[in-house]
Amino acid sequence: MFWAALAVAALVIFGLAPLLLSDFRLGLLAKFFCYAIVASGIGLAWGRGGMLTLGQGVYFGVGAYAMAMFLKLSDARDRGGPDALPDFMQIAGTRELPGYWVPFASPGFTIAVILLVPPLLAFGFGYLVFHRKVKGAYFAILSQALAAAAAIFLVSRPELGGSNGLNRFTGFFGFALSDPANRRMLYFLAGGALLAVVLLVRQLMQSRFGELLVAVRDQEERARFLGYDPALIKSFAYAVAAFAAGIAGALFVPIVGIISPSAIGIAPSIAFLIGVAIGGRATLLGPVLGAIGVAWAQTAFSEAYPSQWTYLQGVLFIVVVGFLPGGLASLFAVRRRRAARDTAQVDAPVGTTTTSSTTPDRPATTAAAGPSDTTIASATATTDPATEEPR
Repeated sequence: MFWAALAVAALVIFGLAPLLLSDFRLGLLAKFFCYAIVASGIGLAWGRGGMLTLGQGVYFGVGAYAMAMFLKLSDARDRGGPDALPDFMQIAGTRELPGYWVPFASPGFTIAVILLVPPLLAFGFGYLVFHRKVKGAYFAILSQALAAAAAIFLVSRPELGGSNGLNRFTGFFGFALSDPANRRMLYFLAGGALLAVVLLVRQLMQSRFGELLVAVRDQEERARFLGYDPALIKSFAYAVAAFAAGIAGALFVPIVGIISPSAIGIAPSIAFLIGVAIGGRATLLGPVLGAIGVAWAQTAFSEAYPSQWTYLQGVLFIVVVGFLPGGLASLFAVRRRRAARDTAQVDAPVGTTTTSSTTPDRPATTAAAGPSDTTIASATATTDPATEEPR
């Protein structure tokens, strides 16, 4: 089913959407893909790892500002030569390029920063926090404070555009952003990056690491007693989520044409979570579809009801969390369970009843003698309260 869904998604992204949508709508869809890339990483860290990440805007901003600095320097070189300053610095009266801007004139350095700095920052921050056994709401508050601090820092830096941020990009690695064909190229890049991140997250979820991540989420002390380091496992998942956010931020800049502190603060970080929660954080494709759906709804309803959309978004989030904790994806899981139960009742011989090998309040577990695959399975043999499905 996954590969069939992936094939349908590839057909829609690369075939149907470019044929049916205008260039403006394709640009909007490419922006939604950036949100979905972030959501896919959050699904791994929050849905499988139990880490409520309220600061993904930080890593999104690292990738975005790295790409924006490179684009501004490229535009300045094309306009006035190798020693030209970006336009906003010239307006502000800056006479010399800040030292930390200089390396971003290299495309290789910029790509390395986008791919490596967000996961390294997340891994370092995560290991320091998780090694101190900080989790739950306390980790959420710390990550949220990190996003707030990053936004305040950027506002105070005039060489990074201050509160206005960086904008008015004209080129992207030698391609003019005003050309509709190049805008479509960015759309295809965003769609391809989304599919690649989904494949990466799926591989991690179905690997031994995915089993360890669930074991640490459900029975952290037991996993520690079996010889595993929960801080290391959780930090790696958090770093993968930051890696996805950095890529999304780098693609967001040329697609949207601006990046500012308001796009990486607390509010955007919470907005990323809303799409994941509505779609279904415990599933693979739920966060992706939820992020795209919420972003589309925001665009559609804000055009018709600009002052009421925020209230509608809040009501939708409250309804899903209160009455459907597993997100919209849990509806399909409930439907599959009911279909399987009906099939079992039809196939059962007359006069017999189906019984369960475990009692309702005591799920079956496997005795573990050491850190083996069976042990990990036993540590994760609990029931997800959000979806009422075995984890």
